[in-house]
Amino acid sequence: MAIQRLESGGAHLAPALATAAPVALQLEHLTVRYGSEVGLEDVSCTIPAGEQMAVIGPNGAGKSTLLKTIAGLLRPSAGSVRYFGAALAPPGLIAYLPQRNQVDWRFPASVSDVVMMGRVGRVGLFRRPGPRDKALVAEALDLVRLSHLARRQISELSGGQQQRVFLARALAQEARILLMDEPLNGLDVGSQDLLFQTLRELRERDVTVLLTLHDLQLAARHFDSVMLLNRRLIGLGAAGEIFTPARLLEAYGGHLHLALTREGILTVTDTCCDE
Repeated sequence: MAIQRLESGGAHLAPALATAAPVALQLEHLTVRYGSEVGLEDVSCTIPAGEQMAVIGPNGAGKSTLLKTIAGLLRPSAGSVRYFGAALAPPGLIAYLPQRNQVDWRFPASVSDVVMMGRVGRVGLFRRPGPRDKALVAEALDLVRLSHLARRQISELSGGQQQRVFLARALAQEARILLMDEPLNGLDVGSQDLLFQTLRELRERDVTVLLTLHDLQLAARHFDSVMLLNRRLIGLGAAGEIFTPARLLEAYGGHLHLALTREGILTVTDTCCDE
């Protein structure tokens, strides 16, 4: 049984959706089907450049499908995605970090080798990295606090360290859009704090971040905005506006129980039967 008390977000959160920032992503009537099954249904929204957004919803809500479609790994059945106004994303624009259980960690590569892979889209597959590429890799490893493990094999790292390596690869890639699928799964509190600290530093680089997670409390506390999703878009905006009893019940149905308290909304979810 998981119990959370939702906050309306910290005072540091900026109303990014109300600014005139350039549009990083524009989704228009995006629909994805797997045969007769619907993964996403008629999702339309705009996401400003530099926005850090948490994508929230129950299992099977289409969160991973959304990220994969934006990354170009899935083709939409209908609708479209535009990237800074363009129909196609140029090489290196998007960095996609899949769930850890989708990665073969036995691949024989060092930490620095994995991070250098982020430069392939910039320098080409058959060209050797130059001084600038090596400097960017070193800077990225320093930013995620892994410089001391640069020569270590990726398979020897902890789960939190592996996530930070893939984040460093995205930094070295100089991606302007970062998509992270459940990066907090299996991480201890210390590793989560390091990840959030890195995301705060990414604000200075104006990197647009979409991150899927299940914890409504973390979404409200650490992100500019939230996208509440259950195959279709239920709400998009500041957590205090979107995490209302009506919207949460619409998204989670009978798997979520709400209680209004003086401190806010208390949520009780039954997590014993997640698929």
